Amino acid sequence: MNFKAEWKKLALIIGGFLVCFYLPVGVGRFDNAVTESLALTKWYAREHVLLCLVPAFFIAGAIGCFVSQGSVMKYLGPKANKVLAYGVASVSGTILAVCSCTVLPLFAGIYRMGAGLGPACAFLYSGPAINVLAIIMTARILGMEMGIARAVGAILFSVVIGALMHLIYRREEIAKAEAVPVMPHAEPVRPLWKTGAFFAAMVAILVVANWARSGDIRAIFLCCPGGLQTYAVEGSIVGQTETAVTVVDRAGTEHTLPVEQFKGAQTIDKNPVYEWISRTRWGIVAAAAVILAAMCLFWFSKPELGEWVEASWGFAKQILPLLLLGVLASGFFLGRPAHEGIIPNIWVEKALGGNSVWANLFASVAGAFMYFATLTEVPILQGLMGSGMGKGPALALLLAGPTLSLPSMLVIRSIMGTQKMIVYVTLVIVMAAVTGTIFGTFF
Repeated sequence: MNFKAEWKKLALIIGGFLVCFYLPVGVGRFDNAVTESLALTKWYAREHVLLCLVPAFFIAGAIGCFVSQGSVMKYLGPKANKVLAYGVASVSGTILAVCSCTVLPLFAGIYRMGAGLGPACAFLYSGPAINVLAIIMTARILGMEMGIARAVGAILFSVVIGALMHLIYRREEIAKAEAVPVMPHAEPVRPLWKTGAFFAAMVAILVVANWARSGDIRAIFLCCPGGLQTYAVEGSIVGQTETAVTVVDRAGTEHTLPVEQFKGAQTIDKNPVYEWISRTRWGIVAAAAVILAAMCLFWFSKPELGEWVEASWGFAKQILPLLLLGVLASGFFLGRPAHEGIIPNIWVEKALGGNSVWANLFASVAGAFMYFATLTEVPILQGLMGSGMGKGPALALLLAGPTLSLPSMLVIRSIMGTQKMIVYVTLVIVMAAVTGTIFGTFF
């Protein structure tokens, strides 16, 4: 009998028993944090799994099955032209309006196909960060200088972080490149335009299915005596009295808050093309799905389709459980907008004021662990800035928040290991904090 191993098991059992024995059930803050973790997980499952993650899993599976390893190595591999590799990876977010979780299957797909660590990390950062709609919204709501700083910072960050990851693990990357045999030029199974059209249909489904409908106004609420909580609602004002304001959001839910907590409402200038896509998005998704089904029927064999489904299922098995576990933990510790987790919001309020180095570092750390759905970070920050948050910490949170989250960290660790995950997260946090401090000094 291995007594050392058995003692470890006994210690784990005793530790688990003590945690259960002293579990603070009945304490208001703990009970509320548990409720928040479940509520956030429910919201995530409803809003992100079917429309975001499922298409992303199929795209990742298709990368592994239908994109040749030679092509990946040529454009993104360790020996690829660095200007081309980082250039392609750093602007990928202009096409994919994805969050920090949805980009993970795509990152896993290209990384496993042999992409260099640097270009893969550049893609991992840029996917959620360089979102054209988010940058435009940032400029319109938080100011042109903030929008420009976010756009320039996100592009530079992706390249610098990717380059630093490559340099830190340079020996490993060189060994990886030398271990890869010279890939012979193989004739493609199907023309490039067919493969491109196949991926375009899947990307269209992913992007259009998650197209957000604009409201008539964007209202920012600040609430709660126990600490600052920012609540952003985009929709229409349906009722206003001397004491209360009622807003119906895009999902049809009513929100009523006292007038003194109503920060104001901004009229939204609607873009005709954007609104047309919003109105017809399910028709566009249905058309893209029909086209995709026809491509599968006529262009791919049954064994190829079976391999594709199996690869997609492999990504789902690896990533989805970790994401849901991370969302549970994120909701428990940080709660949802306008709801408090186990960590008091008043701590966040006190830490984010001004433009000190500490405020910027705290903002980048908090942003790295919080979960932001695509485009939600901007109105939330507007409310925080209206209550004293400095522009530097706001930019730091914008550069760290949308690209990282506790759920995404768990998945990144499973893909490239604990050490690389820690180094990547640290680079994002430090660079965001430094950039925010410099920006806050001048603006």
